[in-house]
Amino acid sequence: MTLSRGIPVLVLGIMALSLPVSAEEHNPAALAGAMQQAKATLEAGLKASESTGKPISAKFEIEDGKLQLSVYTAKDKTFAEVVLDPATAAIAKTEKITEGDDLKEANEQAGAMATAKVSLLAATETAVKANAGFRAVSVMPGIKDGRSIATVTLLQGTNFKTVATPLD
Repeated sequence: MTLSRGIPVLVLGIMALSLPVSAEEHNPAALAGAMQQAKATLEAGLKASESTGKPISAKFEIEDGKLQLSVYTAKDKTFAEVVLDPATAAIAKTEKITEGDDLKEANEQAGAMATAKVSLLAATETAVKANAGFRAVSVMPGIKDGRSIATVTLLQGTNFKTVATPLD
């Protein structure tokens, strides 16, 4: 059986089966739902990852259909992705970042953190404290108007909110 454009229905069915996983990885509603089960905080993940280097970004994300806590760290001009258990913030694995978009992002994040006087942990704690009832789901450094800032994404129930916190 084929559709009007000659695409086999079986192929369309396989494509439909593959969409939810990739779509879920960038789906705020899926992330909000998965976060309900996460006992660990972004702050605990930042603290735990310090043993591998200076945290330069952190986020909860859905990877391969499962919630994980990921922290990029920098140490001695090398980068690593530290993957932590979202239930306990225990380090599950550490992988060197050596190529591709991940390396590009790590370099940009390290550049933004180079002039920072405030850690991502402190910036995250400040944002959470100023927004009662919210929890942090990501923190990303950047440069705005020549100043280092941390963009902290917060979640309360299914409502996301983004705040910028100075790092200098």
